Amino acid sequence: QLQLVESGGGLVQPGGSLTLSCAVSGGTLDTYAISWFRQAPGKDREAVSCISKRGLQVYVTEVLRGRFTTSRDTVKNMVYLRMNSLKPEDSAVYSCAGDHFCSDIMDYWGAGTLVNVSS
Repeated sequence: QLQLVESGGGLVQPGGSLTLSCAVSGGTLDTYAISWFRQAPGKDREAVSCISKRGLQVYVTEVLRGRFTTSRDTVKNMVYLRMNSLKPEDSAVYSCAGDHFCSDIMDYWGAGTLVNVSS
């Protein structure tokens, strides 16, 4: 069974940067697509990014392109979310999720890591 553990969240000032990490175990990145989602208090969960299995396709939600990028390290079995020029509205719990295909419905989820963008 795929297991995912996020890290790297915290408090960051507006305009700052943060890199989130997702440690994947129980499967490889050539077998599973890994997505990032976020959910702010009182709001619906929204998709942020996805890297397809074998890394052939990389998606970032259009409104976040140019500020957010995602990447992976197949040796470490890690997926990263690099967030630049952070805004207060980026504050949310960020979760990584895995499944065989990129989708809004993923089978395996991490517990999430909190990102708070505030001065």
